[in-house]
Amino acid sequence: MTLTCTKHDAHPHTHGPDCGHEAVPHGDHIDYIHDGHAHREHDGHWDECVPAGHVTHDDHPHEHGPGCGHEAVPHGDHVDYIHDGHRHAFHDGHWDEH
Repeated sequence: MTLTCTKHDAHPHTHGPDCGHEAVPHGDHIDYIHDGHAHREHDGHWDECVPAGHVTHDDHPHEHGPGCGHEAVPHGDHVDYIHDGHRHAFHDGHWDEH
C-alpha cells in the first residue's frame, strides 16, 4: 500500500507501546490512533498515515457497526473499525483499507 507523507506538525506526544493510544499494525509500520488521526513515525517526525488512492478491501462479508465486536475509532468525518490488523472504513457501499 502506498502512503502519502503528510507531516503532523505540533505533535509533542511520543507514541509507543505504553502511550495509551490504540496501536494498529499497518504494512511495515504501526499507526497510533489519536484525536481522530492515524499517526506513524517517519524520519524523526510524526506523519498523518493516509493511504494514497482508493484501496477497497475485497471479500469483506462482515458488516461493522455498533456492537459488532471490533474497536470503533473516530477518524476525521467517519469511523474506522480495527479488524484483523487493518482499519476499515465504509465507503460507497463497500469497505476500504484505511
